[in-house]
Amino acid sequence: MKAIVYSQHGLPINDPQALYETDLPIPQPGPRDLLVKIRALAVNPVDTKVRRGAPTPQPRVLGWDAVGTVEAVGPEVTLFQPGDEVFYAGVIDRPGSYAEYNLVDERIVGHKPHSISQAEAAALPLTAITAWELLFDRLGVLEGGGAGQTLLVVGAAGGVGSILVQLARQLTQLRVIGTASRPESREWLLNLGAHVVIDHSLPLFDELQRLSINEVDLVASLTQTDQHFSQIVSTLRPQGKLALIDDPANLDVMPLKRKSISLHWELMFTRPLFKTPDMVRQHEILERVSQLVDAGTIKTTLAEHFGQVTAENLRRAHALVESGKARGKIVLEGF
Repeated sequence: MKAIVYSQHGLPINDPQALYETDLPIPQPGPRDLLVKIRALAVNPVDTKVRRGAPTPQPRVLGWDAVGTVEAVGPEVTLFQPGDEVFYAGVIDRPGSYAEYNLVDERIVGHKPHSISQAEAAALPLTAITAWELLFDRLGVLEGGGAGQTLLVVGAAGGVGSILVQLARQLTQLRVIGTASRPESREWLLNLGAHVVIDHSLPLFDELQRLSINEVDLVASLTQTDQHFSQIVSTLRPQGKLALIDDPANLDVMPLKRKSISLHWELMFTRPLFKTPDMVRQHEILERVSQLVDAGTIKTTLAEHFGQVTAENLRRAHALVESGKARGKIVLEGF
């Protein structure tokens, strides 16, 4: 099968060897695996982080967001059958979706929404699971709850933020404040339902004060947490909650103590990596997201379609993600 891989980590993305095409055997499903024919995929920041920083002893297939058709199933599979259209985000310790075929455990897979295209669906799984777990599992918000509380989403125009804003607006009563620094990102967030958008290139505390907002109850920090940390602490109320998804190089959490602020990390790969007893929860989340999309409650966050899945197009997608200027999701379709 055709696959796009890297063999040497850390190469600049303009190097043809940073991502290149090769041929690999079609994998065979294990007991609970689906063998999926990949139709579309999306590129995420984790793709670029792994390519830059993770040595590999053999060519490695990246990519975790995927939409495809089930070609074969393992002997213990009960949730799907051949011919089903599915979407999922995979797991970081298995080969990814930059290939014609991919294996994935059925417990982290959902049925693709009927009402949108394959490319539109490919934009959703990883960010939807991350946003859902962050909001409901880590920050502890209840569906239909949050009345009288404010959620600040730092770096809200990216893939996770674009879903998180929608979930918070549509499924809770939270007041949602997003941050963005460019006019087009601000407009993007307002269209997704943010009540207010402030500029994270300016001090967050000052931006909130300008709107007569003295404190917030919850913060979801999605990027550059170390850069914004002191401002986040200033804006959070005593006994507030902070959840983050990025990898700050150095984070002194002691300033949280005085306000008894709780810190929560979200990694959507945790359940499948450790095969937790509630691993099937990700299947349930994706099934719910699919229903919400088909009901028109939330919408895809596809922002850029980079054409066919080729090494060149994937290198272009990685370059845009690494630039920090991407909003929403970048999708490729067809081998």
